[in-house]
Amino acid sequence: MRPTLKSPDLSDRARQLRKDQTRAEKLVWKMLRNRKMFGLKFRRQVPIDRYIADFCCPEIRLIIEIDGGGHGQPQQAGLDAERDRRLTELGYKVVRIPNHEILNDPDWFSEVIRSFHPSPGAI
Repeated sequence: MRPTLKSPDLSDRARQLRKDQTRAEKLVWKMLRNRKMFGLKFRRQVPIDRYIADFCCPEIRLIIEIDGGGHGQPQQAGLDAERDRRLTELGYKVVRIPNHEILNDPDWFSEVIRSFHPSPGAI
């Protein structure tokens, strides 16, 4: 199921964000694209409702947000909580990962994804 776009502006903004990725987002996209991560199909900078998710896997309803330093600020944390609450209402699981975690230990990132998509036969 593809998320519906709410406005042309949101679509244009998503397109721009795909061009202006951070170092951490580039690394994550390299790991996720072309079903490299557990055979899951991910999309990047996906408009969902009134937000743009950094990465989304519709198959398992997972959104991955890669957070820079500004996300630790109280005002931004409140906006992030509101956003996560709305996306959860829409049936998504949202995981937030700080930039530095991706850059310092990319292998750890795959374990995070695995926790949301255990292999068949796993309990």
